[in-house]
Amino acid sequence: AKTTSLCQEYEKELKSFAYSRLSEENRLTCDMLLLYFHTRASLGKNSALDEPLGPGLGVQAQLPILLAEYTFRTKEDISDYLKLLSTVRPYFQSIIKLEKQKSQSGLFMSDTTLDRILKQCHSFVANPDSNYMDDIFAQKLKAFSNPAFSSEDQKKLCTYHHKLILTEVIPAYQELADSLESLRGTGKSSRGLAFFEGGREYYLYLLQSQTGTYVPVGQIEKRLSAQLLSDYREISSLLKQNSSLIDRLNQCSGELTLTPTQMLEKLPELMKKDFPELKDATYELRTVHPSMKKFLSPAFYLTPPVDTRTPNVIYINDSGRTSSLELFGTLAHEGFPGHLYQTVSFAENNPSDIRYLVTSSGYVEGWATYVESYGYEYAASLMNDPDSAKNAVRLAWLNRSMNLCIYSLIDIGIHYRGWDAARTAVFLKAFGINNASTAAEIYQYIVETPGNYLKYYWGYLNFLDLKTVCQKRLGDDFDLKEFHRRILDIGPVQFPVLEKYMK
Repeated sequence: AKTTSLCQEYEKELKSFAYSRLSEENRLTCDMLLLYFHTRASLGKNSALDEPLGPGLGVQAQLPILLAEYTFRTKEDISDYLKLLSTVRPYFQSIIKLEKQKSQSGLFMSDTTLDRILKQCHSFVANPDSNYMDDIFAQKLKAFSNPAFSSEDQKKLCTYHHKLILTEVIPAYQELADSLESLRGTGKSSRGLAFFEGGREYYLYLLQSQTGTYVPVGQIEKRLSAQLLSDYREISSLLKQNSSLIDRLNQCSGELTLTPTQMLEKLPELMKKDFPELKDATYELRTVHPSMKKFLSPAFYLTPPVDTRTPNVIYINDSGRTSSLELFGTLAHEGFPGHLYQTVSFAENNPSDIRYLVTSSGYVEGWATYVESYGYEYAASLMNDPDSAKNAVRLAWLNRSMNLCIYSLIDIGIHYRGWDAARTAVFLKAFGINNASTAAEIYQYIVETPGNYLKYYWGYLNFLDLKTVCQKRLGDDFDLKEFHRRILDIGPVQFPVLEKYMK
């Protein structure tokens, strides 16, 4: 109730500005904030359905990486970081309190989700004397030079850090795991938001607040189905013209022998014809610690601090789950012309700080998925016979597009239409996914991450459709590079705002 009234107050205050006298940049910011606060105020009592925990995207999974990435520029930063470690326990206790309330209200997670979260927690506390956060802290101290610490001081700080890990962080994870275990059996079997009171309304709120779309669900389903059919027809047409394309696709990954570092070096050059050039974009490529490989995605980008704009860090999870072609697409998504490129391009316009705090995941993830298709195209140019590789690699992108589209339709099916595991399995069978454990895994993941696929895929379709609209309107005057420049200049906003300022 407090958040709702505060958001309504902010909305009222924003409406008091003389809109016509604002600069274009401030009008854009005002439009974005009005929509943001209006949407936030609509959450109301459905906030009880919020879930901070989750096997892959939950707080307990993300926190170690965020702490490991805490930037040390001054001695105060190190002091602040060490103080932060002492707050993990009370923070987790507040989450435990929330989970107990959810349990009493019949809103607690299923035992299946519980087991997946507990597995991740237990993995983190398994070897307290060799926790990777200690290794990273030691590396960062060694590299720190403002002013540099003596080896004796480094040793003392590392000892103190290890003590905090043992007495604060690991007990916090253990306490969280024990408390969650005590609530076992109080949740319902794995099911979507549609099964809970206010669940559909909460799902619509997620689509608006996270995906940045205000389109009715039926219209989203219609557009997704149209894209699915379009991709299927293009795949059929490609295979009809050349039945050996699948064999050629299998060869393609073997021909792409670049390391992740080399891929990131090649991409800025390859994208020049389609995207504005970005000078001096520095980045660091790091590998996920072995203890976290099972729980994190194949790669991810971490945004830098607003005031320094560096370091831009891309993590690679080299657990062998992706082919070299998929990895190339993933690095286009995370790096160039994806997240890293979009973030740095936007920062070059020196936007007001509020633009970093209030953003739109649908724009951010939609853009990165949209440019992935270009990444696949660029990969073909690096192969032995680029002309024959082009259609084979297009086949790979269309297959990925179809998969994301299917998962997006299932997301709506589970959380808005009320599909159960059996109904989801029937839908997947229609697309040749007959393996029961694969269907169960897809169902479980989507149950745990409502709206997640829509951020990526519905976001992607918004950019695709925006391009089509601009091409039709401008005809021969359409310039792809300028189209991309305008999107990047506007930056992460909800799609109604983006469409308004693209006009």
